[in-house]
Order: sequence, then C-alpha cells, then structure tokens
Amino acid sequence: MAANSDTMSQDPKPVERDIEQFERFLLRRGVGALEADRDHCADCGRTPLVGEHVHLYARVQGIVCELCSSLRREHPVATELVRHSEHGHTVRLRRAA
Repeated sequence: MAANSDTMSQDPKPVERDIEQFERFLLRRGVGALEADRDHCADCGRTPLVGEHVHLYARVQGIVCELCSSLRREHPVATELVRHSEHGHTVRLRRAA
C-alpha cells in the first residue's frame, strides 16, 4: 500500500510543465506560419496595414511601406493599396431574373 500512495502523491507539476511547453511550441509554430505568408517592408520590416499604400521601386526587391517611401528620393514604379485578405471573396447580391 505504501508503494501505491507514493505513486499517487507524485507532483503533477512536470505534466503541467510539459503541457505548457507544448502549448508554447504550437503558438510559436502558428505565429511563424502566419509571418511567413505576409509581405514586409524592404526597409523597416514592418507589415503594411490594410488600406495603406505600398510602393514598388526599380532598385528594391520587395515592397516599401508608406512611412519608408517618404525617405526615398526616387519615384516609385508602382503604388498599390493593401487589401484585406478576403478581398474578392464577398457575397454579391444579384437581381432575380
């Protein structure tokens, strides 16, 4: 009976610590996957916000955010509006025939 009571009185902390470590692992992996799919400013690394204009320059590979574009002397080759990720996936109402 003494052996059984020793097993029952084991500290549950190691199990809780393992669960917390696993949760952190999943969170980091999810955040990493989200960051990998985003565009970043070539100058500052910031992710442009929805509704912000991003600029494309001939000498720069990638986009430049609105904040960093004011620091450049050259004019952009193109300027685009950052749209929501679900742009174009909305339900459109149509007239009944």
